[in-house]
Amino acid sequence: MRTTPSGPLLTMTGMTRQYPGCLANDRVSLTVERNQIHALLGENGAGKSTLVKMIYGVVRPDAGEILWEGQKVTIPNPGAAQRLGIGMVFQHFSLFEALTVTENIALGLATVRQRAGLRGRILEVSREYGLPLQPERVVHDLSAGERQRIEIVRCLLQRPKLLIMDEPTSVLTPAEARTLFVTLRRLASEGCSILYISHKLEEVRALCSAATILRLGRNVARCAPAEKTVKELAEIMINMDLRAPARRAPASRAAAPRLVLDRLTIRAPNRFGTGLKDVSLSVAGGEILAIAGIAGNGQGELMDALSGEIPAGKPESVLIDGVAAGLMGPAERRRIRGGFVPEDRNGHGAVAAMSLADNAFLSGYLRRALLRFGMIDKKRVFAFARDIIRRFDVRATGPKAEARSLSGGNLQRFLVGREVLQDPGVLAINQPTWGVDAGAALAIHEAIMALAQGGAAVMIISQDLDEIFALADRIAVIAGGRVSEAVATQSATVESIGRLMGGTSGEMMHVE
Repeated sequence: MRTTPSGPLLTMTGMTRQYPGCLANDRVSLTVERNQIHALLGENGAGKSTLVKMIYGVVRPDAGEILWEGQKVTIPNPGAAQRLGIGMVFQHFSLFEALTVTENIALGLATVRQRAGLRGRILEVSREYGLPLQPERVVHDLSAGERQRIEIVRCLLQRPKLLIMDEPTSVLTPAEARTLFVTLRRLASEGCSILYISHKLEEVRALCSAATILRLGRNVARCAPAEKTVKELAEIMINMDLRAPARRAPASRAAAPRLVLDRLTIRAPNRFGTGLKDVSLSVAGGEILAIAGIAGNGQGELMDALSGEIPAGKPESVLIDGVAAGLMGPAERRRIRGGFVPEDRNGHGAVAAMSLADNAFLSGYLRRALLRFGMIDKKRVFAFARDIIRRFDVRATGPKAEARSLSGGNLQRFLVGREVLQDPGVLAINQPTWGVDAGAALAIHEAIMALAQGGAAVMIISQDLDEIFALADRIAVIAGGRVSEAVATQSATVESIGRLMGGTSGEMMHVE
């Protein structure tokens, strides 16, 4: 066990960072004690990411002072942060897709000694912390959840004094999250402080002894999370009363199915992927069907099969409003009123370097008639983008703003709005609210429910069981590329769904 000196581990005062048109941090202060799990809270765009990037040396402050173990320091780059003993797990992964798990982790280790016996150490640490990894796999073949495991294991191998974690449980099951919490508590007891960023406020209350709350780039509160309710924490973050979305009446299964998968079977797109095996299900108009599952069990392949990025074996394997769409590409499926929101916001859902207007055009040009005589109708494109920004309260400077300039929650609002405003008859959405704040999650949930209320068939693919039980009329589980029979939500429990997610059959109640 490390000897624990006195005084705070990290003290920041007057931290200020200005971007063009945005004061991201305005004289922010933060103190993290030794052996402490400290939450950093705030809605998307509150300034959390900028602040932790200053701690990790990714961003230089315009003003302010950082004390590390009582000594004033300058942190010019991540290498300097690592030498001090600071590790960071980013929400948006800093991985090279063409390299293996081992190669990516090796790049984050500074010395030959740290890299000695690396494959065995990866296996040992990943097993110990319940974060299974295959060291030889190539990153571009991995799901988001598996990529996050790489980031966590890479940091843990460096034995940091301060571990910054940005939305670490957003792609973990409840059982995996509990395992991670055990690990974090043990690390704190051994002398490693944790700075924990999460929008899952119940886990913040259970895990963190202190919280600093930011709003619009400023400190607004410091508190003990366990002494506040989830609702109170969320309302401090967003500075407004937080209402729960009105629960819809369960959808009638008498309505005609608008999405049907009939024995959909797809070979794995690569040797580390997960193929789909005889997936059969239907979603009626007005219904929300949730597909629960642990990352890496075929969710990405299922989404690609729904969107047309992976063709099915035969046309009849995918029916959209009765039309055999199995061999159609994404544009053809959109033409027949399919809508799709992928898991990866940056790079898949949106082109980061392109404007919001251009990103609106990419998926909306057919159904929103954004072409005129074969030419882009810029007036209509900008009007569409402005409509999305206004109706979904996207915090952006306007349609010309680049997608990469938005926080994760605001970009997700934009992508959901882009699909919803095309009036899809069928909407498939993968990880609807991964890493977004309470206000954004509420807006996205309300949009999904309103779309279903209007008669659309909605399929959500999610690992967030709270979200699934709040939204879905029926729940199925994907494991190893197979999808279970769906159960009515009121007949299921978190425990029964969790057992299926973990590959254990378990007793489930009445199956429809």
